[in-house]
Amino acid sequence: MAVSKLYQSDVESILAKRHDNGWDYWATADRRLIKGSPFTTLDCAFMLKELGVDPDEPVLKETAGLVLDSWREDGRFKLAPQGAIYPCHTIHAARTLCHLGYASDSRLRKTFDHLLEIQHSDGGWRCNKFSFGRGPETEFSNPGPTLMALDAFRFTDTLAQCKTLDRAVGFLLDHWESRIPLGPCHYGIGSLFMQTTFPFSTYNLFYYVYVLSFYDKAKKDNRFLDVFEILGTKLAQGKMVVERPNQKLAGFAFCKKGEPSDLATERYNEILKNLE
Repeated sequence: MAVSKLYQSDVESILAKRHDNGWDYWATADRRLIKGSPFTTLDCAFMLKELGVDPDEPVLKETAGLVLDSWREDGRFKLAPQGAIYPCHTIHAARTLCHLGYASDSRLRKTFDHLLEIQHSDGGWRCNKFSFGRGPETEFSNPGPTLMALDAFRFTDTLAQCKTLDRAVGFLLDHWESRIPLGPCHYGIGSLFMQTTFPFSTYNLFYYVYVLSFYDKAKKDNRFLDVFEILGTKLAQGKMVVERPNQKLAGFAFCKKGEPSDLATERYNEILKNLE
């Protein structure tokens, strides 16, 4: 998919920021790849691909190479020079690389094996980091990273072979029923969740339906169909309206607040195709 003239300025704006964090490819001088949201190394690579930049373009090839350089032999990704390596870091890196076409890379295969090995008892993924203290809710997985993990796994043959992913789908469908803050990072389903967000970066209604539409277990579940029906009310003349973009993307054409987005509509149409 080539970049539409409508979004050329968005691409140029993202490229213009590639040195803003202190180094190149949106990284900091000490090679932090997730600092400066939404203009981090991982986020910018994802947005450029969403905007139609070919993954074979040098800037995305080199950015992918930088991310792969952070891969460790045990399958994890170390996205900063110091500090713990959390599952959400590995999941975020894997999701980005899958969208850039690296799902079959031998390193990613080892990453997916690692993620299946550390899958939590409720089917999702969680980090042993308790920024909000400890309570009964922190014994559960974090719904946001779990959704992003499923976004990565859908690019693999594991989707058809691994029934354990159904547990992750079930965990997210259960969260639709409870809606309470879950996991050490307290992901809930409230008014912010119900506002469509694009591009896909946070745990919200649109991203939730989009990812789950790739999984048969979800498509057969009435809870998913209920969420899908709600998402349909966000359309205006057949196009998906972006209700809550990242504030720092307010000037970007592809995700203007309160306006229909052709790229978001493409993702909605993908949902429809998955449900045929």
